[in-house]
Amino acid sequence: MIPSKIAKESESSHQVAFFSYCAVAENHGFSVADRWAKTGEIDASQSDPVRSLQWIHHIPNGGSRGDNAKSRKIQGAKMKAEGVRRGVADIFLPVPMFHEPTQWHGLYIEMKKPALKPKTCRGKGGLEPEQIEFRKHCNEHNFGYAVCYTWEEAVHVLKKYMGGWK
Repeated sequence: MIPSKIAKESESSHQVAFFSYCAVAENHGFSVADRWAKTGEIDASQSDPVRSLQWIHHIPNGGSRGDNAKSRKIQGAKMKAEGVRRGVADIFLPVPMFHEPTQWHGLYIEMKKPALKPKTCRGKGGLEPEQIEFRKHCNEHNFGYAVCYTWEEAVHVLKKYMGGWK
């Protein structure tokens, strides 16, 4: 199934679509993944794998925690005890890139629900205070950081990061 069929209106479905794209790109390269995303076909003869995508991963930092208030509270406390932090971005690529004049240590992507894309930077769907603080930390310590509302935006950011922010 191609990413556009996977991605619905939820943040989660766009993350799944993005990681589906990344799996194809890891094994066959961006150009094959681009073609697959449009047609569903993979021409392995054109493969140019992007092996550095092997470790791209999702960071669980929220989501559904149960059906009632008590179970949500218990699950939230458990997640906090396990080290989950509010504000940390959803996706991380632990691959450094040197792009003049900066050495980036990795790329964080914060995914948001497409329908909540704000008209302004302070509009509904924008970053929460903890996310703004985390973004600031990333910027201060030379980590790439982007907010994306669709799998396509996330792919664009990933390719720019891998290719030099051109």
